[in-house]
Amino acid sequence: MLLDSDALDEALKSLDSVQLAKVSGRLVRVSGLILEGLGCHQPTGQRCYVEQTDGSLLEAQVVGFNREITYLMPFKKPLGLATGARIFPIREEARLRIDDSWLGRVVNGLGEPLDEQGKLTGHDLLPPLPPPVNPLRRRPVEEPLDVGVRAINAMLTLGKGQRVGLFAGSGVGKSVLLGMITRQTKADVVVVGLIGERGREVQEFILHSLGPEGLRKAVVVVAPANESPLMRLKAADLCHSIAAYFRDRGQDVLLLMDSLTRYAMAQREIALALGEPPATKGYPPSVFGMLPELVESAGNGASPTGSLSALYTVLAEGDDHQDPIVDCARAILDGHIVLSRKLAEVGHYPAIDIGASVSRCMAQVSAPEHRNAARQLKELYSTYEKIRELIPLGGYTPGADAKTDRAVQLAPAIERFLRQETGQDADLDFSVRTLQQLLGSRG
Repeated sequence: MLLDSDALDEALKSLDSVQLAKVSGRLVRVSGLILEGLGCHQPTGQRCYVEQTDGSLLEAQVVGFNREITYLMPFKKPLGLATGARIFPIREEARLRIDDSWLGRVVNGLGEPLDEQGKLTGHDLLPPLPPPVNPLRRRPVEEPLDVGVRAINAMLTLGKGQRVGLFAGSGVGKSVLLGMITRQTKADVVVVGLIGERGREVQEFILHSLGPEGLRKAVVVVAPANESPLMRLKAADLCHSIAAYFRDRGQDVLLLMDSLTRYAMAQREIALALGEPPATKGYPPSVFGMLPELVESAGNGASPTGSLSALYTVLAEGDDHQDPIVDCARAILDGHIVLSRKLAEVGHYPAIDIGASVSRCMAQVSAPEHRNAARQLKELYSTYEKIRELIPLGGYTPGADAKTDRAVQLAPAIERFLRQETGQDADLDFSVRTLQQLLGSRG
C-alpha cells in the first residue's frame, strides 16, 4: 500500500509541470516594423510566435515595451497579419549545435542553412552571443597574421587578435580584396558575415571572390538588405559566436564582416521605430553603444592558444571619412585600411592608400628592420605624391633634392610593389623580403 501511495505522490507532483492552459497575447497594432501586442508580458529578447492569416506562425522577438503594450519585431516578412492574432511565447528555444561540419556551409542569421546541403548538425552548443572575456585575461596581440596581400603584409602588418576596419566607398574593390584575404590567409578558419549587402552580391562573392578553395575553410553567414533589421543584427551576432567557438577550440580564426555600417543602420531602424530620438546624423545613441560591444566580442580570448582576428568593412558614403560611423569605427578598432577611389580609377588594385592607413599593432608583431623599411617606403610614397602633378608641368628639377630624386626614381617600382593580381599570393616573409630588396635597389 505504501508503494501505491508513493507512486500517487509522484504522479501528483508531475502535474505541476503540466501546462493546463496555453498562454497567449493578442496583436493589436502593426506600425511599420513594429508589432504591438497586449497580454504577452514577456522579457526583452524573448522569442514568440504570431499567428498569420494563412495559419502559419511568424517568429518574432520582444524588443521593447510601454506599460501593458509589448513591442515585437519579426525575423521574416509577414505573409498576412490581422488584428487579434494570437501571440505565443516560445517556451523552449532550439539551441544551435556546431562542430567542424559547419565549415563550407552558408547560413542565415538564425543558423538555418541556405545552401541546400542538408540540415546543420554538431556536437557542441553554440551560445546566442559570444562569451565575454575579462580584459585582464585577454591574451595580447603578439604574433603576425599572414593575409596573403603584399601591401598589407609589408606596410600594415596585422596581428593575431587585432580588429581592423576596411574603409571604402562603393565600387573601389572592397569585395575583391576580402575574397583575396579569405583565400590566401594562413588562418585555420574564416568566418564571413555578409550583413545588409545586396542579395546579388552574395552569390557572386561566394562563387568568384571566395571560390571553392576559400569556402572549404569558411562559414558564411548571410543577411542581405531585404531581410528585417532584426535578422541583420542576429546575423552579426551569430558570425561572432561562430568565430569565438573556433577560437576557443585553439584555432586561428579570421572574421570578415561586410559591413559594420549596415549593422549600425539595422540598429538605427529598430531604435527609431521604437521611438528613440536621433542624435548624430540620424543615428540614435544606442548605435554608438552597440558598436563597441560588438567589436569587443572579437579579439583573443583567455586561452593560451587560438586567436580571433577581425576585419570590418566600413562604408564611407560619398567617400566621406568624417561620417559618424566611420569616425566611431576608427576610434574603437585597432587600425584602419583605407581604399582610395583615386587609385581605383587608374586601375591600381588593391586600391590601398598606405599613407592614410595604419595598423596600431604592427609595432608588436614585426621586427625593427621591417618597421624601418615600411617607414622609409611610406616617406618616399608621400614625397612622390606631393610632386606627382608637378612633373608633367616641368615643376620638378632633378638634382635639387636627393630625397625627392630617390622618390621619383623608385616610384614605378613602388607602384608595382603595391599592386597585386587577384590570383597572386604573397606571403608575409616574401612580402617583407621584397620590401627590403626594393629599398636596396636604385629603381
